[in-house]
Amino acid sequence: MNEWRDETMQRELDTASRAALEAGERILEIYEADATHVSHKEDGSPLTHADLAANAAIVSILAEAFPDDHILTEEAVDDLDRLEAERVWIVDPLDGTREFIKRNGEFTVNIALVEGGRPELGVIYVPVTGELYSARRGQGAFVQSNGSAPRRLSVSPRDSPAEMVLAKSRSHASETMMRLIETCRFADVKSRGSSLKGCLVATGEADIYLRFGPTNEWDICAMHAVVVEAGGAMTDLEGREMTYNHRNTLNQGFIVSNNRIHGDLVEIARSVRSS
Repeated sequence: MNEWRDETMQRELDTASRAALEAGERILEIYEADATHVSHKEDGSPLTHADLAANAAIVSILAEAFPDDHILTEEAVDDLDRLEAERVWIVDPLDGTREFIKRNGEFTVNIALVEGGRPELGVIYVPVTGELYSARRGQGAFVQSNGSAPRRLSVSPRDSPAEMVLAKSRSHASETMMRLIETCRFADVKSRGSSLKGCLVATGEADIYLRFGPTNEWDICAMHAVVVEAGGAMTDLEGREMTYNHRNTLNQGFIVSNNRIHGDLVEIARSVRSS
């Protein structure tokens, strides 16, 4: 990566971080006031004023800073002109709306920049704790809390399922996941909401996170950037590279790991899905 590109991506990362923090403030205003009004989208998923307020803040900041870029966000009509664009921001302004409604604090703001279908950077902000995870391709992944100095992230070295920790969704259980847990007998299982599961892998607190059901690009793109730059791996369930900015934003599942036995996990996931 040349010096000019490095400086450019730093501006993008700084802007994404600022947008995430601003969105987090909007979310917390509603969260702390306990003023949650819930409606539902056509697919039955919940929608709150916090989703919309956070989305407005992020889109405003990104559009002003990078007017030629396209934005794919969960809370806006999809402009398919993005399919011809080289640079696309992929945004989930409030990942974990169910956790927001439950008031357990396990929700995040996810912002990623994709070039040529691949994540160039990702930012995940946790409004309740003030933790900001960030990554640039080739530059590593970091976390800082409430303005503290950034700490570089690194996945764990554990390489045996019996020693590994599985991160799983708090709100999206499945029979396949239960079969995986029974098959591998992990050392521990941690349940979290939103993209926090990927953050656990990036920090080394967990080693594996699998999703067996469909997930949208905005749920995972920022997490993908953070996990990979921390030394981990993220592929689809067949072990193939994941790319972004597709017409159909749904993928059919994925595997996140500390990249020690990722190939074995692909085989294990294939086995439990077919059993």
